Amino acid sequence: MSLFFRTRNDLPRLKPISPRRTQVVSVLDVGSEKMTCLIARLRPRLESEVLPERTHLIEVIGVGHQRSRGIKSGTVVDLEAAAQAIRATVDAAERAAGLTVESLVVSLTAGRLKSYRGKASMQPIAEIGASDVAFVTSQAARIDFDPSRLALHSVPIDLAVDGDGGMDNAIGMMGSTLSADIHVLTAEEAPLRNLETAINRAHLVVEAFVATPYASALSTLVEDEAVMGSAAIDMGGGTTTIAIFQNSRFVYADQVAIGGQHITMDLARGLSIRPADAERLKVVHGSTLAGLSDDGEPITIPTLGEDGADMPVTVSRSVVAKIVRPRVEEILELVRDRLAASGLGHVIGKRVVLTGGASQLAGLPDTARTILQRNVRLGRPVGVSGLSPSNKSPAFAAAVGLLIYPQVVHREAVAQPSLAARMLDQSTRAGRFGTWLKRSI
Repeated sequence: MSLFFRTRNDLPRLKPISPRRTQVVSVLDVGSEKMTCLIARLRPRLESEVLPERTHLIEVIGVGHQRSRGIKSGTVVDLEAAAQAIRATVDAAERAAGLTVESLVVSLTAGRLKSYRGKASMQPIAEIGASDVAFVTSQAARIDFDPSRLALHSVPIDLAVDGDGGMDNAIGMMGSTLSADIHVLTAEEAPLRNLETAINRAHLVVEAFVATPYASALSTLVEDEAVMGSAAIDMGGGTTTIAIFQNSRFVYADQVAIGGQHITMDLARGLSIRPADAERLKVVHGSTLAGLSDDGEPITIPTLGEDGADMPVTVSRSVVAKIVRPRVEEILELVRDRLAASGLGHVIGKRVVLTGGASQLAGLPDTARTILQRNVRLGRPVGVSGLSPSNKSPAFAAAVGLLIYPQVVHREAVAQPSLAARMLDQSTRAGRFGTWLKRSI
C-alpha cells in the first residue's frame, strides 16, 4: 500500500469562531449561472438561546450577485473572465456593507467530489483526554488516496470506547480502546487551484474552501432531519450535488455533472431560440408535470436569427413540459442511483430536501417523489436575517451555508503524521539543533 497521503493542511484552514465574540464573515458562492457574495455579522447568542452547533446569530449586511463568467460546471475555464466577475460581485457586496473585504470563505463544486471513510484506534494510558481524541481522529483522517486529490473536509462520524459507539463526548471516560470513524471528502487539486488563482487575481484571499453540498445542507436541513438522517440535493446550474447527514454529522457527498443549464439548452435547441430566452421560458413557464401545463394562451418567443426576419416561435406550455421533463427525470434517476450506490439508503430513510436554483422548477418536488420514492420538500435557507425575500430562495442555500460553516468548522479533524513519523521528525530537528549548536560554539 502506498505511503502517500494528503492532509487538510494542504488547503487554507478556517479558524473556529469564538462563541463569545462578534465577527464579520465574508463568503463567495461560485456557481455556473451566478456568483454570490454575502457579508454578515455573526453575533454571539445568549447562553439560553444557543442551539446545537449554532452559537451565533447571522445578520447579512452586504449582498452582491451577478451572472457567472469564466465558469462552467463549477470549473474555471477562463481565469481573467472569472476574476473580473468575482471582483465585480465582491465590490457590490462591499458597497452595500460599507466595508472592504480581503478574504473569503468559498464554495467548491468542481473537482469531482469523492467521499472516503477512515478508521483508527488507540489505547489510552489512563482516562481519555482531549489530546487522545484529537490524536485518534487525526490518525483516522490519514487516508491513502490519489495524489492528484486534496482532502477538503475531514469530519468525525463516530467515537467508540471499547467497541461501544455513539459517544458524543468521550473525554474523561475510562476504557482500554478508543476508536474513531471519520468521513474525508476529497476533490481534484487542479480545478481547486485554478479557482484559487482566479480569486487571487481579483486581489482576494481564500480563507477556506467548503464543498457546495455541505454548505447547502447546513442552511436547509432542520435539526431533526440532520439527526435522524437526510439527504440534501442541490440542483445548480452545471451540477447537482448530494450531501447525506446522520446524527447531525456530514457523512457522505457525491455529484452528477448535469444541472439547470442542461434543461435550458434542451429548450434552446428544441425550439431554436437563444439560451437567454430559453432560460426565461424555463423559469416563467417551465414545468415537469403535464397537469400543471395548462395550454391556455400560447407563448411567443423570438427566434435564434439575428436579423429579425424570421417569425417568432409560438409554443404551448405542454410542449415546454415535454422538453423539460426528460432531462429532469435523467437528473433525478442519476441522483437515485448515486444514493443507492452510497450504501446509506437506510440512513436517509424517506427524507430528502431539494434546494439550489434549478429546484424551483414547477412540479419538480412531485416528480422527485415519484422517482426517488421518498418524501421530498423544497429547502430554503433558514437561520439568517438581513436577506430580502428574493434572496431567501433555494438559489441562495449554499451562500447562506457558507456563513454557518464557521460555527461548525471545529468539528473537523486534521490528519497528522503517525507517531513514528513524529518521533523521526523530532529526532531530525534535535539533530539539526545539535549541529547548529556545535557550529555556534
